[in-house]
Amino acid sequence: MKFVVKDYLLEKIEYVFEKLGFDKNDAGVSYSGRPEVCDFQCNSAFGLAKKLGKNPMELANQIAEELKKDLLNEFDISVLPPAFINFKMTDKMLSKIANMAIDNQKNLIKMPEKALKIVFDYGGANVAKELHVGHLRSPIIGEALCRLNRLMGNNVISDVHLGDWGLQMGLTIAQLEDDGYIDGYFGKGKNKEITLDTLNEEYPKASARKKTDEAFHKKAEDYTLKVQRKVEPYYSIYQDIRELSVKRIAANYETLGCHFDLWYGESTADPYIDRAIQIFKDKNIARISDGALVVDVAVEGENIPIEKKTDDEPQRYKNPMPPAILKKHNDADGYATTDIATILMRNEIDKPDRIVYVVDFRQMMHFTQVFRASKLAGISPAGQELVHVSYGTMNGKDGKAFKTRSGETIKLEDIINLITSKAEEKLAANGIVGNKELALQIGVGAMKYGDLSNIASKDYVFDIDRFSSFEGKTGPYIQYTAARINSLLEKAGMKGGDIVIDSPETRNIIINLIKLLDSYYVAYQENSLNALCLAVYNLASSFSLFYNNIRILTEQDENKKKSYLSLCALVKDAITLALDTLGIETPTRM
Repeated sequence: MKFVVKDYLLEKIEYVFEKLGFDKNDAGVSYSGRPEVCDFQCNSAFGLAKKLGKNPMELANQIAEELKKDLLNEFDISVLPPAFINFKMTDKMLSKIANMAIDNQKNLIKMPEKALKIVFDYGGANVAKELHVGHLRSPIIGEALCRLNRLMGNNVISDVHLGDWGLQMGLTIAQLEDDGYIDGYFGKGKNKEITLDTLNEEYPKASARKKTDEAFHKKAEDYTLKVQRKVEPYYSIYQDIRELSVKRIAANYETLGCHFDLWYGESTADPYIDRAIQIFKDKNIARISDGALVVDVAVEGENIPIEKKTDDEPQRYKNPMPPAILKKHNDADGYATTDIATILMRNEIDKPDRIVYVVDFRQMMHFTQVFRASKLAGISPAGQELVHVSYGTMNGKDGKAFKTRSGETIKLEDIINLITSKAEEKLAANGIVGNKELALQIGVGAMKYGDLSNIASKDYVFDIDRFSSFEGKTGPYIQYTAARINSLLEKAGMKGGDIVIDSPETRNIIINLIKLLDSYYVAYQENSLNALCLAVYNLASSFSLFYNNIRILTEQDENKKKSYLSLCALVKDAITLALDTLGIETPTRM
């Protein structure tokens, strides 16, 4: 049976509003800002009094008296000046909720009214490039959002959507050619062995070279077009590079615990590009501009925000939104073209209700162009949602983008190794040595929690010492709490019984459990996991207080002991579900 406490209380308040002749839309309820006084509060009497020209305290008392008739055994209801209606759950009510949660805690999570089919586009690593710190947030946030949406009952399809069709391919091939690696493809001799280390050297060299060598830049653009047109041997070279890169990319994502249903790339949409462009032409919404085929997506009076260097700086704008480029002057596909063609492909194959892109904030204008162009052409139907979940930058303690001391971008593998080594140090202090798998679980968990506990759209500071601590608001602290409960339950060697709430400590646990279960829907609405991260920490923290203050294994009263053990199991299950949703593993011991 579904039972969401906050919704249940709101329904009761709305019923009373209607009974008293008030508009139920004026009713509301929220968690109390003063938990020592009450659990929930209703402040609706203030707005209602202003609307009706009545005394707010009198209205609050009138509403409270009606509510008491129906909620006597579930809430202690009081009114405090100037017109706050306070609700404190009874121990009997909390016991009921706790035992419902033991049966199936998911029944206490608010779900969307309608299940949706959603494609999540995240990961987005570029082929022929080494994964680095800039590739970290998309798979972490994207994976957690996928897991959250599956929990909320949606049909989710995850697509890694690799960057494998752009200029970086032409640049890499051109540089490999100049350095004599691919002579065999052109019948000039033998190919040199190309490894990942080779690509890690060749692409950065080519990327820097294009800025000063115009002829090389033009050759790279020409090779990119040849790859897109599947001209040999360029297309075969491209395929070999792609295969080599994808193996490493897949291994890195596997280490991060990110799993994709589809390993598509920009190239996968290639068969749909000509059809997509033809749709724009047939609808007369594309035009030629300086030799390129573009579509205008600006709207009247639009201003584009210019990124602020500081929060105190006044917001400035540039105008207007530039057109989306479908075809470049050399007939190569524009950056927006493959994304538009991919939307066409997804709508023909999967027909999703929503497509979500987890990509950094610097791509906001790009996705605005793609979304508007797709809607203009009808490639995205009217009822379909196109969503860009943008995320901020991962910075060092100096507030700048996280880099090595020499200023180089840090490889993703190096970050994983760094934080895993830190976890090994912490485990050694606890007497656990040589368990690489456990260290990886804790290190990756620390990194993910450190990221997801922030609002997704904001920058955050990557503080390896703070993230990997076994104390405080960290992933390892929450993992440790679950591991400690697991050890306790193993020592108990007996099953629990019905949960009875009979102390401030047990009461606090269930209230924080209710808030945790509510946080799933908040995270779902906001496309950000920070509310869930905070709520699971608060639950773990409330359990630690219970663990320190209450005798569990030595409790002489058998019924109490069984109640405590069931409460422990409930907290462990709740933490495990939350961590799994965040994409974090729950170790059995630490």
